[in-house]
Amino acid sequence: MPRAAAGQSARLPSPVGFRESGGRGLLVETWVNGTGPFTFAVDTGAGATILSPRVAGEARVEVEAGGRGIEVGGLSGMTAGGGQKAFPRSIALGSRDNTLPARGLAIVAPGLPSDVDGILDPTEAFSPLGYVIDIPHSELRAFDPRVQPLRAGDAPRDGAVVPWLTDGRSRRPFVMLEGGRPALLDTGSGFGLAVDESAARALGILSSGGRERAGAHDIAGGEISSRRVRAATVGVGPLVLRGVPTDFLTHAEKGAPVLLGRDALRPFRLTFDPANRLVMFEPVEN
Repeated sequence: MPRAAAGQSARLPSPVGFRESGGRGLLVETWVNGTGPFTFAVDTGAGATILSPRVAGEARVEVEAGGRGIEVGGLSGMTAGGGQKAFPRSIALGSRDNTLPARGLAIVAPGLPSDVDGILDPTEAFSPLGYVIDIPHSELRAFDPRVQPLRAGDAPRDGAVVPWLTDGRSRRPFVMLEGGRPALLDTGSGFGLAVDESAARALGILSSGGRERAGAHDIAGGEISSRRVRAATVGVGPLVLRGVPTDFLTHAEKGAPVLLGRDALRPFRLTFDPANRLVMFEPVEN
């Protein structure tokens, strides 16, 4: 964890556990405006916390009236309209009274899988706090970056602290791969290192052969096909990831970002500091 600094921390929500479903991701019990529990998927790549229309209705969430509908999309390049900016009074995880700051962007949108009630983007839902996703120990927790700032010198053994980059359109966390390609840290994706043809060439990844995987759908309803190809080695700052499960994407939007999905991130405790724009990769032994 980041080291403590002088000052007094704001009240932090309690840590919560999540469970992993192969098809749906990192799932956490969620209450919206005191109503629930609902099942939300923790997705650092979402760009917004997304509520299904059912959740918005049951929780009586205020939505922007008369505004232009927000389009939501994904890797396939398809977009779906009908999204509305939402203003939940409270979002709580793990229990009804474990509320988050929830000051970031929230959207009510159709198109979620029937067994997922919403998508929790922790960058938005915890804002302005930082957060830790401990995948090996199935735990999500917050910290105050004003009191416990992450610093470049905090790199753990066999880990790294690297700059948190963005695409200029959202606060989604990207990191720079060796070779100059940014990669989106995407806990909502079941891929490993996911690349299209252009990125595979740039990173020297062999995209021939491999095993076809079941098609994945994005929130707009588009389908992305992929093949699990030979495991790759890739650098993230001083950290060298060896034997990373690697997926070659087809039918993805041209220019789709490189992803580091759950299969690549699973060995790590990930610390995200939005104030200092840093991400820490910390290997965890089970």
